[in-house]
Amino acid sequence: MATQEVHQLNIGPITAHAFNRDRTQVAICPNNNEVQIYQKIGNSWNLLHSLFEHDKLVTSIDWAPESNRIVTCSQDRNAYVWNLDPITNKWKPTLVLLRINRAATCVRWSPNEDKFAVASGARAIAICYFESDNDWWVSKHLKKPIRSTVLCLDWHPNNVLLAAGCADFKARVISAFVKGVDK
Repeated sequence: MATQEVHQLNIGPITAHAFNRDRTQVAICPNNNEVQIYQKIGNSWNLLHSLFEHDKLVTSIDWAPESNRIVTCSQDRNAYVWNLDPITNKWKPTLVLLRINRAATCVRWSPNEDKFAVASGARAIAICYFESDNDWWVSKHLKKPIRSTVLCLDWHPNNVLLAAGCADFKARVISAFVKGVDK
């Protein structure tokens, strides 16, 4: 049986985390509005970057394995897409206006990494995609069958179907088809 590795990254709770593709880096939220990125060097994890843009507690983080982009969502009702600038080696944030009136609870990249879904307490799911004409992220709401806070999300490999777990003890499978993005 393999031995477990135990590392102390933070004193206190970690409210969200996501690993990069090869699991050499991890992004965590230390129970505040900050996202910290650690890299494994030898047997220890060293702090590389601290990302500050959210005003309230970061509730979810997802790291896209192919594009190496990070998406975060927060109780401030916003999401940020973070791109690593290869020249400066700094993470550049792009604000995504979700147009929700309650906290964002969960965020997940789609399998093709061309859109992401954000769950919320507003009884809605925001499907966000990049509109290259205007150079920004647009959100489209899915509301119809949802009657309570959406707590978790996961994508089907076909990049269209989305499973949502809600606080009313129901799991729903919803089409997240976006005209112009999905074929």
